[in-house]
Amino acid sequence: MSNAYSHRLGALLTAVGILATGLGFAIFILSYNHLIQVELDAGRPDEANVIRYVFPVLGYLMAAAVALWAVALYGFVVQQPWAWMLAVIAATLSLLCSFFPMIPAMSRSQTPYMALVFVPSLALWIGLVWLRQVSRKPALLAFVAGLAYVLSFMDGVAAIDRIQIVEDDIVQGLYVMVQQVNWWASIAWAVFIFALLGRRSWALPVGLGAAIMSMLGGYPVAVESMIDKGTFSMFAPAPMLSTALLVYLLLPGTRRWVDRWAHGEHAPAPTERVARPAFAGQ
Repeated sequence: MSNAYSHRLGALLTAVGILATGLGFAIFILSYNHLIQVELDAGRPDEANVIRYVFPVLGYLMAAAVALWAVALYGFVVQQPWAWMLAVIAATLSLLCSFFPMIPAMSRSQTPYMALVFVPSLALWIGLVWLRQVSRKPALLAFVAGLAYVLSFMDGVAAIDRIQIVEDDIVQGLYVMVQQVNWWASIAWAVFIFALLGRRSWALPVGLGAAIMSMLGGYPVAVESMIDKGTFSMFAPAPMLSTALLVYLLLPGTRRWVDRWAHGEHAPAPTERVARPAFAGQ
């Protein structure tokens, strides 16, 4: 794939990203008070408070994604090597910001308009990984880590709701203490994804820390929730997936291929695409 073609395609992808995240920011503005009122009408002031608190945070991040897409577009146009990573960061933010808003909308039989942002953001993320011709192993690991990234954030969101409705002081304190821990785990997973795709040698320890943080934030509330409700807890997928990722990252073979990948020496299997920089200067 020629550099000129790669930059033109990158510019096209980032232009779509600007449109998608710009639409997402508008959806936040249009749906914010409406969904709060829908939750209040349904007799769930606790969930209304979740929207009241979380939507602005995601809206701010969505605005940041618009700016990152725009700067990445400029980078692709002038053929700068940093454009690709900025676009990946923008796509990763867009995915997070557009996932949760679909849930309260669908739970109240409202149209999940944010799907108009989530679906193209996912396609753009995959397209960017393909554009740089990332090898199969790092691409797949980054994708699975992306699931942990979103699920850990969702555990933090769910904890906000539980803080408001649990009556036991100790249990409420538990949810208060792990709420931000889960969001920190989400941030750590995002940094791991960027470091891995960017071939940084420190990606592995960041991934280990992200997994441990997600487990610390997720397992206590998952166990409490299952004891309280007697059913499988939706707090559990994030720490369970993080546990699986922790085990995988601790394998000697994983450490070896991540080290080779970071130093540009990764030798893919015959069925893998060759991992080579698609842009000049990378």
